[in-house]
Amino acid sequence: MKRVLIIGSGISGLTCAIETAKNGDNAILVSPYPSERSQSVLAAGGINAVLPNCDAEDSVALHIKETINIGCKIAGNKTVTALCKDAPKIIKWLESIGVVFTRDSNGNVARRAFGGLSRKRTIYAGASTGKQIVTALVQEARKWECKGNIYRMLGLVFYSALICDGVCYGALFHSEKSKKLVPVYADAVVFATGGQNRIFGKTTGSVLCDGYAAGKLFTQGAKLKNLEFIQYHPTTIETPHKRMLITEGARGDGGRLYYMDKGQRVYFMEEKYGKTGNLMSRDIVSKCVYDAPSQVFLDISFLGKKKIKENLSEVYDLCNEYLGLDVTKESIPISPSVHFFMGGLAVDIRHRTNIKNMYAVGECASIYHGANRLGGNSLLAAINSGKVAAMSISEEVRSENTPDFSGYIKDQCDIIKRYLESKSTFSAVYIQNSISQIMNKNLGILRTGENLIKGIESIDYYLSECNKIKFDSENSTYQGYSLSAMLTLARAILSCAENRKETRGAHIRSDYPQTLDIYEKCSIISYNSGKYDITYESEDEI
Repeated sequence: MKRVLIIGSGISGLTCAIETAKNGDNAILVSPYPSERSQSVLAAGGINAVLPNCDAEDSVALHIKETINIGCKIAGNKTVTALCKDAPKIIKWLESIGVVFTRDSNGNVARRAFGGLSRKRTIYAGASTGKQIVTALVQEARKWECKGNIYRMLGLVFYSALICDGVCYGALFHSEKSKKLVPVYADAVVFATGGQNRIFGKTTGSVLCDGYAAGKLFTQGAKLKNLEFIQYHPTTIETPHKRMLITEGARGDGGRLYYMDKGQRVYFMEEKYGKTGNLMSRDIVSKCVYDAPSQVFLDISFLGKKKIKENLSEVYDLCNEYLGLDVTKESIPISPSVHFFMGGLAVDIRHRTNIKNMYAVGECASIYHGANRLGGNSLLAAINSGKVAAMSISEEVRSENTPDFSGYIKDQCDIIKRYLESKSTFSAVYIQNSISQIMNKNLGILRTGENLIKGIESIDYYLSECNKIKFDSENSTYQGYSLSAMLTLARAILSCAENRKETRGAHIRSDYPQTLDIYEKCSIISYNSGKYDITYESEDEI
């Protein structure tokens, strides 16, 4: 019976834990907070699958084609095919564990259109699909916890992987409560740590997903992939602490984008792309909103109060709470925001990283989406990746003798002790805020080589200084020790964006507007003693 350490307890981590238990292995599920606080609960819109009652002319083959085309043909055919073929089974499984999807008038699972889809293929649970799925997965996981096959460890934050000679044997975690490092050994380690939201400040995602794990693993030898591809969601609203997502389901149900010109509404997406213009892929809609000459609004009021309350209740509540706005009568002022990261840890079709016995799933793993994600595919990828990784571990991993890590752990404890003893009043938050300012200024929707190089130079300056500074640790030791890895990840993102001298999907270069065949591959970046090496490889060859 193998011990599988899973870091992160959102949808992908929970799925991996459940499948690990079903396969007869033991899962150790580690996270700072309960699953109910994971970013997964924020997923509003839905999950793609071609079911028996699908639209005319829809098919799994079309789902595959649209996923690859939206990803600008750099997502692997094998991986995308496997993802889309398994989608109907995933929906059936979710229903079997208690997910209650919205039904149509005939009692069938209801479907809506999402960005980039030519058919209504997105299955949803009102405007809270993520919450529904997390709730069902938590209940399913508890069954296995009672049997002893899943063991939860809360209150621990990932510190570093335990790697020796290219093999991962577990991980070190930091406890803010005890101020100590806690080693957890395992036969395989699965990272389900989400995206890189904190690096960009206010985004639609949780600030608990800060990119530290990817940055730390990068410095420990893990390769990263497609970091330059960052998806902006075109419809978000501003709140004091983050951007709140106005689900794509609002446009899937008929919502219209417009701006005002001389007192008249200009439905710019429909004028440019026809009646389905509001549901173009997210990169196109975000760029058009970005280019609009004045404030852009989303109107759903004409859908009627009954439909809004049934299908888009969360949109109604968000706008009422944060904007004091009644969407049944008024339009919503929106703007694009960083929303999803196509890039992350480089994994193959079995979700293996380049480090033996180390896997990655969910948003922190780069595999299915290529240069741009098809709306409705993120929840599908999260669940599918957890299942694939668990099966891969069951079939491939063999228990090995664990090397002696006592020396390494002692050295890392000494580092933590130095942070705890720091009396400096310099706030680590200052540099964290500076990172987000640099990234948003130099790596926005529209990019230029000049700005990207300026961003790299700014990050390099902070990298040269951050390990010399003693940070105020009164509130959080983590804020101090995490900075170097987060800065390194930010540097890697900027480097990949500067190196790809073309426009493709979510990577838009005004100085290189063409899409070039020579770049129809994934970017792979590796780190070696401060050097960032970038190559390009076909997904199906990784």
